[in-house]
Amino acid sequence: MDFKNSEKLYKKGQKHLVGAVNSPVRAFASVGGNPLFIKKAKGTKITDVDGNDYIDLVLSYGPMILGHRHKKVEKAIKKALKNGYTFGASTKNEIKLAKIVCDAFPGMDKVRFVNSGTEAVLSALRLARAYTGNDKIIKFSGCYHGHSDALLVAAGSGLATLSLPGSKGVPEGAVKNTLIANYNDLESVKAHFEKHDDIAGVIIEPIAGNMGVVLPQGNFLKDLKTYLETKNALLIVDEVMTGFRSKFGGAQELLGVEADITCLGKVIGGGFPVGAYGARNEIMEMVSPLGAMYQAGTLSGNPIAMAAGIATLTELKKQNPYQKFDEVAARLEQVLKEKANKHGVDIVVNRFGSMINPFFTKGVVTNFEEAQQSDTKKFATFFWALVKNGIFLPPSQFEAWFLSSALSEKDLQKTEKAIDLAMEAVVNKSN
Repeated sequence: MDFKNSEKLYKKGQKHLVGAVNSPVRAFASVGGNPLFIKKAKGTKITDVDGNDYIDLVLSYGPMILGHRHKKVEKAIKKALKNGYTFGASTKNEIKLAKIVCDAFPGMDKVRFVNSGTEAVLSALRLARAYTGNDKIIKFSGCYHGHSDALLVAAGSGLATLSLPGSKGVPEGAVKNTLIANYNDLESVKAHFEKHDDIAGVIIEPIAGNMGVVLPQGNFLKDLKTYLETKNALLIVDEVMTGFRSKFGGAQELLGVEADITCLGKVIGGGFPVGAYGARNEIMEMVSPLGAMYQAGTLSGNPIAMAAGIATLTELKKQNPYQKFDEVAARLEQVLKEKANKHGVDIVVNRFGSMINPFFTKGVVTNFEEAQQSDTKKFATFFWALVKNGIFLPPSQFEAWFLSSALSEKDLQKTEKAIDLAMEAVVNKSN
């Protein structure tokens, strides 16, 4: 497989783009080699500038849940384009998409659309502080909630114990009200409440997707919500990644818990930049223009993004692919384990709904510390072997793979064969 055009673009891009990319993971730093530049996509396939085709298990990190360029979504986008691109004013489709989203989440009466998951989260934190009158927020080590200053702490960076900035340019003062707890460890949350009486809430990914796919154990989420209610603190659930990926609605409902504030993105934009945060009336009515918590955005509720979101969610509800997702994910889990065992490779596979991830480690992975025990060199070998056999997956051990409803039996058979060859490559490289 030839990557010469990607290599040329990578070199050319370094002149005017930072690292030739617009998001760090695209630089392939954790797997080595030259990043791929993509030209086009359709259905389950993505094609790079060298003409190499891949089965896409990245799906733009989640939003292309129907596959690329689904005909109904594309039709809706083209129709919306004829009316204009952006107005800086309200449109009918904002109301329509808001109803679809609120109907899908129990306890969500109102929603506010923004332009990204990062915007949704930083707005949700401001809202939690406005509603409770408290300043501090607890987050979990290894959970990523966007690149706002207050949350770039232990965000998969290894700064897992102290409230220290995880990025240059983030002053210590910006994270002084951010407290770090351990995922799946309620006692680590309680310890903070014992020391502080000004905690507004806790933010969590219901399924951690930025340290790989890591699931809450036992009744962790239920017990967390129950405990927060005794402290008059809010539960903020970041479903930017998990929203509409395990059911039509949120993972929180499947896990038996109801968020006070929910953050969304990815799927609800159908491939366009969209984020959202929503809650019950008494909380959302704190937001301007109804309340004193200010948040605004000229491009929020962009008409093209609203059209894409409505078409995507309407088709998704019609397809109801969630049983199929479970079956496909279970099949891939079995294949990953069987091929790893065949070649003598240590592996742990976690999955939830249409998200799955193999960790090159022993034992279990239930938190960030355990995820970090993975052999990233083996993953890098595995990654490139899959790429060279026509499978496009996230270039990081700590990112989830995503499934689309467009995956065919032929796609799955090709993926299974590629996994076998990739496990063999891991062994050969190790030897």
